[in-house]
Amino acid sequence: MADALSLIPASVFRNLADKLYEKRKNAALEIEGIIKQLALSGEHDKISAVINLLISEFAGSPQANHRKGGLIGLAAVTVGLGTDAAQHLTVRLACYIFIIGIFFNWYMLHEHFANIFFRIISKQIVPPVLKSFADQDSRVRYHACEALYNIAKVVRGDFIVFFNKIFDALCKLSADSDPSVQSAAHLLDRLIKDIVTESDQFSIEEFIPLLRARMNVLNPYVRQFLVGWITVLDSVPDIDMLGFLPDFLDGLFNMLSDSSHEIRQQADSALSEFLQEIKNSPNVDYGRMAEILVQRAGSPDEFTRLTAITWINEFVKLGREQLVPYYAEILGAILPCISDREEKIRVVARETNEELRGMHADPTDGFNIDAILSIARRELTSEWEATRIEALQWISKLLVRHRNEVVLLVLEVHACIAEDPQHFCRLIELLVRRFQKDRALLERRGALVVRRLCVLLDAERVYREFSSNLEHETDLDFASIMVQALNLILLTSLELADLRALVKQSLVNSSGKDLFISLYSSWCHSPMATISLCLLAQAYNHASSVIQSLGEADINAKFLVQLDKLIRLLETPIFAYIRLQLLEPGKHTWLLKTLYCLLMLLPQQSAAFKLLRTRLKTVPLHTLGLDQLKRASSENPYSQILQVTEDGRTSYTVIDFQSKLQQFEQMQHRHRLHSRSQLKSLNASSSTISQEIQISEESHNSSSQPENIQPSQRSSLNIPGQLKT
Repeated sequence: MADALSLIPASVFRNLADKLYEKRKNAALEIEGIIKQLALSGEHDKISAVINLLISEFAGSPQANHRKGGLIGLAAVTVGLGTDAAQHLTVRLACYIFIIGIFFNWYMLHEHFANIFFRIISKQIVPPVLKSFADQDSRVRYHACEALYNIAKVVRGDFIVFFNKIFDALCKLSADSDPSVQSAAHLLDRLIKDIVTESDQFSIEEFIPLLRARMNVLNPYVRQFLVGWITVLDSVPDIDMLGFLPDFLDGLFNMLSDSSHEIRQQADSALSEFLQEIKNSPNVDYGRMAEILVQRAGSPDEFTRLTAITWINEFVKLGREQLVPYYAEILGAILPCISDREEKIRVVARETNEELRGMHADPTDGFNIDAILSIARRELTSEWEATRIEALQWISKLLVRHRNEVVLLVLEVHACIAEDPQHFCRLIELLVRRFQKDRALLERRGALVVRRLCVLLDAERVYREFSSNLEHETDLDFASIMVQALNLILLTSLELADLRALVKQSLVNSSGKDLFISLYSSWCHSPMATISLCLLAQAYNHASSVIQSLGEADINAKFLVQLDKLIRLLETPIFAYIRLQLLEPGKHTWLLKTLYCLLMLLPQQSAAFKLLRTRLKTVPLHTLGLDQLKRASSENPYSQILQVTEDGRTSYTVIDFQSKLQQFEQMQHRHRLHSRSQLKSLNASSSTISQEIQISEESHNSSSQPENIQPSQRSSLNIPGQLKT
C-alpha cells in the first residue's frame, strides 16, 4: 500500500472520493496515465499495488463516494493497461527480443505479457466490480455498470470468461428499481452481446443451464432481457440454439400468456423463428419438445393453446416415426382441443387428429396401444360431444387394426361407460344381441368378454343382467347355447370364485338365495345348466327331481355332450366339496341319488360313465343302512331342506322348489314344441324340394323318351328315398 501511495499523489486519491463526478473523473484520468507509465516500464508489481489499494480503500469502503471512486479508478487502470500501454510495451522490447530471439520469438513474448495483463484483469479488477452490482446504493450500481462497460471495451473477447457471472448480474439489473441503473445495464448488455457474437470462445453448453434456470422468472423486464439474448444467440451461425431448444422452450411458451403485449409478441416471434428452423433442420429432438407442447396445449390461456396445438400439428407432419412413442400424450392434448371454444384451435386440432389417425404404427415401433386406449377412455367422459365422438373413432380404429391387443382394453372402456346403470343394462343387451348374430364370436371370445366384464364390473350384477335378458329370449336355440356358455364360465373361471361361493350359500343365505332364483329363471333353457346350478347350490334333492322330469326328447346328443363335460368337471377342484360329501352318504343321500341318476343316463361304454362309476365305487355305502336308503327314496324330495331355528323349530327355506320345478318343466315344454316345429319345417322344406326335383326329372325324361313308349313303361327315379339322408 505504501508503494501505491507513493506512486499516486494524495490529491488524486482525495479527488477520487469526492462527491462531485467531475473530480472523480479527473482523478481517474490521472490514474490512467500513471498506469500507462508503469506498464511501459514493466512494473507490474506496482500496478497490482495500485489495484489492491483501489479495491481495499475505495471499492470496499463503507462510504458510497469512495466506492464510486474505486469503480471508476479500476476502470481507469484497465484502460491504462489495455490501449497504448500494450502497444508501447511491445515496441520497447523489440531490441531485447532480437537479441534473445534464439530462445524466444515475438509471439511468445506478446502472449506472455498478454497473459500477465489478463491475470490482472481477471483476478483483481473484475470481481470487485461485479460485487458492486448488488450494492444498496443505486448510484454505486450505476457506476459499476459504467466501469464494467469501459473494462469490456478494452478486453473484448478475453472478457468471455466472465460471461456467466456478468449475465447473471445483468439479469438482475434489468429489473432494477432505478431507471438510470436499468439504462446503464442496457448499454452494457448491448456491448456484451456484440462481444459474444464476434467471439469464438463463447460456450453455449455452459450458458444453457443458467438460461434454463432463469426462464420461469415472471418479472417482465427480466423476460425481455432473456428473449433478447435467445434471439441474439440464435442469430449467430456458429451457435446451435436449436439443439438446446427443449431446455428453454417451456419458458418461451410461458411468456405467451404474459400481461405485456410486447413480451407476448417477442416470445411469439422467437417461437416462430425456431419453428421455421425446425422445418428446415434434418436433426430435431421432437420427443422432449412434444412433452412440453402437450402440457402447454392444456393452458388456460387461449394464445398459448393455439400456439402449442400449431406446433403439435407441425411436429406430427415432420416427426412422424420419431413421435410414435408420444402418440398417446399427443392424442391426450388434441382431443380436448377439438371442442375448444376458439374456432382456430378446433380447426388445427381436428386437422392434427386426422393426420395422427392416418398414420400406421405397430407396437414394435413403440406404439403403445394401452396408453392410446387409456386416453380415449378418459375422453369418453368429456362433457363435450365432439371430443367423445372422436374418442370413439379412435377406439373403432384400433379395433380394426389391432383387434387382438385391443379387446381387453375396449372392455375396460365399456366398463367405464357401464358405471351408469342405464348404460350397464344397454351394454349387456348389446352383447347378447351381438352373440346372437355371431355365434362364432360367442365361441371364440365369449368367455374372455364375460370374465373380463365380471372383473371390471360386479360379477353378480353382470350375471343377473345376463339372466334377465335371456329369461324371455324368443330365440330358444341361442338362449340354450348362451346359458350353457355362461354356466361353464361360472363353473370354471377363477375370476368368478366369489360368485360360486355365493351360489353355494343359496340354501342358508338370503343373498345366495336371491342369486339362485335370478339365475334359475334363464338356466332353465338348458337342462344340464340347471342341474349344474343345483349341484353348485347343493340343492341335490331338486337336482334329482330335475333329472327325473326329463323326457325322451330331452336326452339327445347335445344333452349327452353337456353331461360328459359336467362329469369331468366333478373331478376338478371346484367340486371337491361334493366328493368329500360322498364320504358321508347318510347325510347326503340326495347327492348320491342325483349322481346315480346321471350315471343311468350315460351310455355304459362312454368314458364319462366309467369315470363316474369309478368315483361312486369309492363311496363307503356300508355306512348307509338299508332303512336310510328306503326312507330317502320314499320321503318328500324337499324334506331335506329344513332349517332349525333358535327355538328348536324347523322351517322350510324360502326357495319354493316345487314352483321352480314347474318353471323348468314349462321351459322345457317350450323347447320341445320349438324342436317339433323346426322338424316339421325341415320336413316340409325337404318334401317341397323333393317334389320339385321329381317334377323336373319327369319332365326331362318325357322329352327324351320315344313317342311310342307309354309313360307307364318309363323307369322312375326313387329320388325322395335318396333325399331322406
